[in-house]
Amino acid sequence: MGPHSGRSGARKKTAVEENMEDHEAVDLAADWADISQGLRKDLGHQLFTQWIKPIQLGKIDKESGTLQLFLPTEFSANWVRDRYHDRLSLAWKIARGEVRHVKIEVHPGRRKIADFDLRGDDGFGHRAANDATLAMESIGDDGFTSSVGLDPSQTFAAFVTGSTNVLAKNAAERMSKAEKPQFSPLYLKAATGQGKTHLLHAIGHSYLQAFPRARIFYCSAERFMVEFVQALKSNAMIEFKGRLRAFDLLLVDDIQFIIGKAAAQEELLYTIDALLAEGKRLVFAADRAPQALDGVEPRLLSRLSMGLVADIQPADIELRRAILESKLTRFAPLEVPADVIDFLARTVSRNVRELVGGLNKLIAYAQLTGQEVSLQLAEEQLTDILSANRRRITIDEIQRTVCQFYRIDRSEMSSKRRARAVVRPRQVAMYLAKVLTPRSYPEIGRKFGGRDHSTVIHAVRLIEDLRERDADMDGDVRSLLRQLES
Repeated sequence: MGPHSGRSGARKKTAVEENMEDHEAVDLAADWADISQGLRKDLGHQLFTQWIKPIQLGKIDKESGTLQLFLPTEFSANWVRDRYHDRLSLAWKIARGEVRHVKIEVHPGRRKIADFDLRGDDGFGHRAANDATLAMESIGDDGFTSSVGLDPSQTFAAFVTGSTNVLAKNAAERMSKAEKPQFSPLYLKAATGQGKTHLLHAIGHSYLQAFPRARIFYCSAERFMVEFVQALKSNAMIEFKGRLRAFDLLLVDDIQFIIGKAAAQEELLYTIDALLAEGKRLVFAADRAPQALDGVEPRLLSRLSMGLVADIQPADIELRRAILESKLTRFAPLEVPADVIDFLARTVSRNVRELVGGLNKLIAYAQLTGQEVSLQLAEEQLTDILSANRRRITIDEIQRTVCQFYRIDRSEMSSKRRARAVVRPRQVAMYLAKVLTPRSYPEIGRKFGGRDHSTVIHAVRLIEDLRERDADMDGDVRSLLRQLES
């Protein structure tokens, strides 16, 4: 026997090998980001979030050309494998020529999570005594989140409140308190990315604090229907009904996806009636009002709208700015200049999720490349987000809005009058034209009665200075910005 025959274990990787693996992981992550973006557009937000977003990348086997994709549960792995394997395989082959096969499986290092399984303790992927500790244990130490349970980051404390969402926030908090709510069910109506799902999770967390042993069920309407059909096919409807109606709090997201499924609608209707009769709490969320749900039978519409319908309006610029500022503490000591925050808040207005995503992308790029966060960097790296959000505002529209705001005649924008009551609104309009349009100073001057570009520069600098010194002027400009960007 040789001198090293007793030595066991794998050969330790060299620094070069580890560096190569790190580079490969970064490349894979970049390719997955591109593929995910395409899948999100093709599948829509609901399907993408439910099935594709939980996927975690594995490694590529160089010899076989096999890429591993991991999902948290057997159920979700089977679902994705059956429905999306071909699409994922094709996307990866296009993105990376070395990938010849894609293998979808349950992550070997994760504890299995019951996926709304009727054979589990309560048949819905939760223990009978559903507390936050159990949910966190199922997720794992490194934050690998499954498609079931509550997101620990989505609490009331993390929800930024403004004038557009305060009603929904207060109603959600009231629903989660120990005191019996004045209304049930609560119906949260909001467009994509405005915070309705966040509030659903926050209600669940807060309710568990008030009732640590409460039984809570959170799911999407689509998932409810999938499990309903499975129970129907396996002759397990009695168990399905019994366990569903045993919950103390029912949280159903994206209820619009229950459209057109008569049997599932009827079961949901009976469940609502049974839970309400026992004083249980129900919260639904959708991207439209109950009356706008097509293909939903009138009795179910009546139940959905019988409590409180709380509307979350798109975040205004003040709320968008506050949301961005609330995220900055996570990135300390990296500094994000105020003009970058203002630029993002002003230009990314479609939804909050996209707004925060833009900030995350910008900061990640700055950290990975060692650059400072700046306005120029934001404009260069967020072109896709900015172009998707950009609504073309014209100088004519600005002039019309400013004249209505200050109650002056539209002709004053081009007139030679120098009365203060006319000059100041004209200067505000010039400032807004520079801020909200890509027009140059000479182009803006021509739209204001053929004025010289130096006059426009003077107006822009003057209004910038007045906004810092005069609260009334700053308030006027903010109000005008809200009107023009809404």
